Parts: sequence; structure tokens; C-alpha cells
Amino acid sequence: MAQAPICIAALYRFTPFADPAALRGPLLDACLEHGIKGTLLLAREGINGTIAGSADGIEAILSHIRALPGCDALEWKLSYDETMPFNRMKVRLKREIVTMGQPDIDPLTGVGHYVPASEWNALISDPDTVLIDTRNDYEVAVGTFKGAIDPDIQSFREFPEWFRARRAALEAEGRKPKIAMFCTGGIRCEKSTAFALSEGVEDVYHLKGGILKYLEDVPEAESLWEGECFVFDQRVTVRHGLEPGDYALCHACRRPVSEEDKKSPLFIEGVQCPACAAERTEAQRARYAARQHQEDLARARGTHHIGTEQGQHSS
Repeated sequence: MAQAPICIAALYRFTPFADPAALRGPLLDACLEHGIKGTLLLAREGINGTIAGSADGIEAILSHIRALPGCDALEWKLSYDETMPFNRMKVRLKREIVTMGQPDIDPLTGVGHYVPASEWNALISDPDTVLIDTRNDYEVAVGTFKGAIDPDIQSFREFPEWFRARRAALEAEGRKPKIAMFCTGGIRCEKSTAFALSEGVEDVYHLKGGILKYLEDVPEAESLWEGECFVFDQRVTVRHGLEPGDYALCHACRRPVSEEDKKSPLFIEGVQCPACAAERTEAQRARYAARQHQEDLARARGTHHIGTEQGQHSS
């Protein structure tokens, strides 16, 4: 079967950048030159993001990033799709490449044990292992590993407080189990396992390459994954083999929308979904409806309503 024409790269690297702002302009220029779209985040702690384009274009940008200070060991995963999952290219400067709000946590000083996808099933099937999904509630709702604990958090900033409470509950039961954590591509677990170690937990593990690597490498017949995996692009979700999933995206709240959600009277395309209908004001709904109208007109013309971020080297 022929490979789909659009190559999608999810990447990250924790490494100290003395001046991330100086890296932004050349990186954005390189992406635009090669027709790449997506989002890259730069911070003093490193780089993170997802980009898409031709296979040659993606390889050129990966080469550019690997040449940055400390990025020779860049982590990335590739998948392919028939259509471009992004409308424009953004390179943003941030305080953290994944926001946990724990400034003293440095994954470069120590993280949990990496577990390859081929060994993950054995670890999480061990009754002494406590399996924790480090992602946000709307991601977990789409799919997770069998038996995983859902912290029920709305942002990664909430994870440290939840973890401390959960650990206290386990210790009250007299348990000191192995803790296994996972996330979409592996980056959140770099921080969550580093945090666990800083809290004095010793037996900590995480899925190397994240859920995406697991879904790519582990045959569906042997899989302990249930559902689909939320991704941060217009594919919305992926299944085993990293094939596009069945969910759409609510353009008001950015949560995944199932076919069942679309049948709800609370669902209005581009305006609201059942999850956010009670969260929006009439003014917001009117603004979203106007935006959706412009997007519909642009789609009818065969163009994108959202333009490309060009020539903007600061934010």
C-alpha cells in the first residue's frame, strides 16, 4: 500500500537553551521554506511540538533541530496522513515546553525507568504495578490503557497535587508499589516521573515514546489499549497503526467530539458541543458562529480561513 503523502512528526527534547528567542527566527524561516505547518514550542528547557509536510521537508526540519545545542538526541515519531492536519506554521516562545508549574523539576537530572512498548504489557499486567494516565480528562475519555487510574485533571498543572494525595492514600494502605506512567508522546512523563523521584518515590517507570509508539509497534491483537488516542492536530484521534480515528474537534473548547455527541441538541458545529455548552456566553457563541460562517465560506472557495504565520519572529 502506498504511503500517504503528508508526514507528521511529533518531537521533543529537554536541553538547556541559553537564548531560545535567538533560535525562533531561523527555525520558523526553515519551516516556511520547506512548506511545513504545525506548532513548535521553544523554552529555556528545550523544544516540543508537532509539524507536518512532505517527507523531505520534515527530514530537513528534523536535521535543523538536531543541529541545535543539545538536540542531537532529539526524540521524534512519524506518522502519515492523506491531508495536512494544520492550517499554518507557528514557533512560539514559552516558559516551559510542557507546563507543569514546578520550576525545580529538571528531567535532565533524572527520570523514571524507560520501558519500551514491547515490554509495557508485562509491566502493567503485574498486580503490584499502579498504572497512572498523566493526561487531561478529555484525553482520557477518548481512550486509555486497561486498568489505568484517571487523575481527572483539566491541566497538567494539577498533576503534582493529585499525585501527592494519591501517594499518601497508598502509603496509608501500607503499599509502596511500582508506579508506571504514560502520556501521548512521552514528554509529560519526563516531568511526571522526575517529579515522582523528587518526592522520594523510587520505583517509577514510563512508556518510552508514549502511547503513539505503543500504537505503532504493538499489534492490535496483543494490545491492552482501549479506545483511541487524542492528538493535538486536525486528525483529533488515532488508532492502532496510527490510523486516523473517528472523532472530530469542537472548535469552541478544543475537546474531542464523538458521532454520538454530534447527535445531541447541544451540539452546534463550530459553536459548542455537549461538554462546553454551559460554559459559553451568548456573546462567545455569536463570535464562534461568525467564525464558523467565515470558515464555511473559505472551505467553499477551497481556501483556509486561518492564514500562515509568516515573518513574525517574536510573540
